[in-house]
Amino acid sequence: MLETARLELYKTIQFFITKCNVKLITKNFQVKGFLSLYECVDVCIKSIIQPCSHAIMQDAFGNLPRCRLIIAFFIFYIICPSTSAQDYPDNKVDSLLKHGIINIVNQDYKSAGIIFEKLNSGYPEIPLGKIYLAANKIAEAFDYSEQFDEEFISNNLESAREQALILLDKDDKNIWYNYFIALVEGYTAYFEALKRNWLSAFSTGFNSVSSFENCLELDEHFYESKIAIGTFAYWKSRETEFLSWMPFVSDDREFAIRQLVIAIDSASYNRYLAMNSLIWIYIDQQDYQSAITLAKKALTEFPGTRLFKRGLARAYEQVDRNEAIKIYSDILESYPPGENNTRVNEIVLKHKIAQQYAKTGRNEEALELCDQILSINNLSEFAQDKLESRLKRIRELRSELMKQN
Repeated sequence: MLETARLELYKTIQFFITKCNVKLITKNFQVKGFLSLYECVDVCIKSIIQPCSHAIMQDAFGNLPRCRLIIAFFIFYIICPSTSAQDYPDNKVDSLLKHGIINIVNQDYKSAGIIFEKLNSGYPEIPLGKIYLAANKIAEAFDYSEQFDEEFISNNLESAREQALILLDKDDKNIWYNYFIALVEGYTAYFEALKRNWLSAFSTGFNSVSSFENCLELDEHFYESKIAIGTFAYWKSRETEFLSWMPFVSDDREFAIRQLVIAIDSASYNRYLAMNSLIWIYIDQQDYQSAITLAKKALTEFPGTRLFKRGLARAYEQVDRNEAIKIYSDILESYPPGENNTRVNEIVLKHKIAQQYAKTGRNEEALELCDQILSINNLSEFAQDKLESRLKRIRELRSELMKQN
């Protein structure tokens, strides 16, 4: 099992190096004391594998802590899978995109699906309809914590990829053709990450970022690229701090935040995406007040959107726990009863509320919520698998609360 993890990590790092500027890396080898790229890879593997060998033995490569880098990158696609660019040259396509995207943000997935079907049937010569049909399905399933319609999503993304590559072969300097393939690769990478195909997710995600960089080379004001590149750059730097001694690893967090701030201030379709990314970056940096300010700003434009409420509640956990409880309760109540209900969101949100009750000394209320959760029966296999570790933590919290009573 350990050797399998070692091989997977070795392949991943090799892939990363081949995508970097080899000449630039090589210049630093004498300073770092390396003889070759391969020695550098081997040292890197040892620095990761040896300290984490116990975790690897428990779950091979799947639970390796440093794989959070991959997951963090795909937050860009998980939290709100809806992205476009500057104004598309066809006004009708531009209008359909804007209306469909707004419906996704406002959690009206049915209306969004109708719009993207219209986009797909009315403009079959471009892949945007297929991309967003898949994106809408991903967004809805993520929001409601349902199983993903893998066949529908995969078929649309694969068809869109084939179409995007044909267009790119015709004109690789067309910014929209580059954008199409960047979107397809990005959503595909996220989908692979959901299935825990880490190496495939990383390589496809890297291709997506490269395509977004191509867009930026063609137009330095292509703000959607700044959102994707900025988000990836921050979490890459955040999760590779322990590799700062390596010749190809740099800290790009300040650069990343600047890219997102520029995107927020721009007139792009997806300034809300930049907002959401920056909210969670501020939380990661423990700058909770900035996260709260930005989340409130986003909610003035998109009232009721659970996307921003989740970030706002998380930031308030460190500032005003009672306010965090209120916001988590609002999110819970915002789900239509009986619709798309796997009870996963109910359990997750009630657990979060119970945790805040416990931290504010409201033990009886916390205990009541724990009991409510643990009394839920007939969870689907999907829900049980998704909630396994959380249910364990809920039992532990209940046990602690019982001891204090």
